Amino acid sequence: MHANGAKQAEIKKKAKEDRFQYHDYYQIDDLLQEDHLLAREAVRAWVKQEVSPIIEEYADKAQCPTHLFKQLGEIGAYGPSLPETYGGGGMDEIAYGIIMQELERGDSGIRSMASVQGSLVMYPIYRFGSEEQKRKYLPKLATGDLIGCFGLTEPDHGSNPSGMVTNIKDDGDAYILNGAKMWITNSPMADIAVVWAKDEEGIVRGLIVEKDMKGFSAPEIHGKWSLRASITGELVFEDVRVPKSQVLPNVQGLKGPLSCLSKARYGIAWGAIGAALDCYDSALRYSQERIQFDRPIGGFQLTQKKLAEMITEITKAQLLAWRLGTLANEGKASPAQISMAKRNNVHMALEVAREARQIHGGMGITNEYPVMRHMMNLETVLTYEGTHDIHLLITGMDVTGLNAFK
Repeated sequence: MHANGAKQAEIKKKAKEDRFQYHDYYQIDDLLQEDHLLAREAVRAWVKQEVSPIIEEYADKAQCPTHLFKQLGEIGAYGPSLPETYGGGGMDEIAYGIIMQELERGDSGIRSMASVQGSLVMYPIYRFGSEEQKRKYLPKLATGDLIGCFGLTEPDHGSNPSGMVTNIKDDGDAYILNGAKMWITNSPMADIAVVWAKDEEGIVRGLIVEKDMKGFSAPEIHGKWSLRASITGELVFEDVRVPKSQVLPNVQGLKGPLSCLSKARYGIAWGAIGAALDCYDSALRYSQERIQFDRPIGGFQLTQKKLAEMITEITKAQLLAWRLGTLANEGKASPAQISMAKRNNVHMALEVAREARQIHGGMGITNEYPVMRHMMNLETVLTYEGTHDIHLLITGMDVTGLNAFK
């Protein structure tokens, strides 16, 4: 008993260390370029040094490690595939995906901080903004000197963004903005918000709203059991006077925000693999160290079944993400293809987390291991940026040509 107790104490001590090892069962690294691998190693090293030692404590306290906002800029996690002219990394879409994977291996909330900034704030300003807007905001967003958020979801309109009630009314050289947005990552910390609202003709327009504009507030949402290390809030607009120079001039209609969501969903399809890999890696190691019936539990058939199925599903998701990345680099990745990858890979990661929790037994529900935190986080990732069921219907509409939404 004494020897077994000492063994378990040693396992617990090691659990506090970030001993993550990458798993590439189908040698997909052979398909990657050198800059992809260098980016992955750099971000992984940062996660091990800056995220892993503190993330359980921050998640336990439901606090956001806000000091990481600036560091994410320093490692190039904001807009890595946007042009260097505006502060981006000038890398390709696979590099962007790999960076999101490594961040979510650390925590889904950390990846959310970065993907919102890059895909939902920097991307629409780059894609739809004026040259003046790009020069003003993008370099500071890239370094983390400015933090942004994305306002689309409303208290009564999530999966149906066309029903939004947030609106703008013409007031000479400005618009008067009224309405509210809900479940907005980064909002309480944000210096600017890219907000989508209907004009007086019912056309959706994008605006860059600065936090010091009178009538604009961003209260934090408390009581989350998921993404506890990510800061989430509302956006409330009460007769906010927004200069017309803040309107994104090169887009009208829902295609604007939906194209941004495609960019973010692409990153999530990669990111979820990181969470799954962390759970699998922890479960594999635990199965080799945990002794029951005088041998490691990894030697039992049912444990091997779980591990074999986990790495199989992870490998399939890796191949899906890689192929999607090659299509994205060629400008051929369709929104429906992105939906399929987001839905499949997040669901895969959640199932891997659940199986990994079983392998860890009772220890799996503690913060000695990352599994339960990933599992809770992935419940949110399954729902945000398009729910699991909505993405299924997107695929259904794409293959049948028939719209099941209405």
